[in-house]
Amino acid sequence: MSERAIGVFDSGVGGLTVLRELRIQIPDESLVYLGDTARVPYGTKSSPTVLRYAHEATRFLLTQQVKLLVVACNTASAVALADLTKCNQIAVVGVIEPGARRALEVTRNGRIGVVGTEGTIRSGAYERALRAGRPDVVVQAAACPLFVPLAEEGWAHHEVARLTAHEYLTPLLDRGIDTLVLGCTHYPLLKQMLQEVVGPDVQLVDSAQETAKAVAALLKEHHLLNQTTPAQPPRYFVTDIPDRFERVGGAFLGEKLQGVTTVSLEGN
Repeated sequence: MSERAIGVFDSGVGGLTVLRELRIQIPDESLVYLGDTARVPYGTKSSPTVLRYAHEATRFLLTQQVKLLVVACNTASAVALADLTKCNQIAVVGVIEPGARRALEVTRNGRIGVVGTEGTIRSGAYERALRAGRPDVVVQAAACPLFVPLAEEGWAHHEVARLTAHEYLTPLLDRGIDTLVLGCTHYPLLKQMLQEVVGPDVQLVDSAQETAKAVAALLKEHHLLNQTTPAQPPRYFVTDIPDRFERVGGAFLGEKLQGVTTVSLEGN
């Protein structure tokens, strides 16, 4: 079992920031990535639809004999994580709980900002996770839909991105946050620029990094770390338009993506 790969899925390319962190933190593990590019984004879909998509993605990854599943999508984590955990025998890790835990560890004044897609912010999942750990925490949440296309266009340091960040984040800063959770897997690509906008007194929490830490800890706890066979190159699957995934995903990972395979989730 320990020699099996870790399965990672997202609605598109954003979850590659989680895969990148997994490669950094647990380099001996093999990885299988599924981007549901035919149906991206999940953030604008209804909860029943996202739940169905998440189960279909999970069933596909189970055919790849994975030992652990990472839901590298904030919207799917918010909507489907509990159901996926209940319905599957392997461990399932989402991106919300790890980021929330880290934010509670680092905040000094208990005022935490959360930025994400409209679907993630509308779900209230981060607020619930944060208040479950600390009931008196003050959460300021903001949907930042323009951050995703900016990240995918490679405009992380463009003046347009900086002006957009000021527009989104100034109301949160005015409310005194000292911690900001990047509640979308695209947002780590903007992290340097966002840190410059919020200033040195605000701690950024990268959910991709924290999710990889959680996965590493879980594998160690359950004696599932791969210590016997060399890690295989990551395998990538998409449900549509592999050319765009290769181009944008390559920019996310800083290397050319090889061997992206198109699959259908119908019937899974």
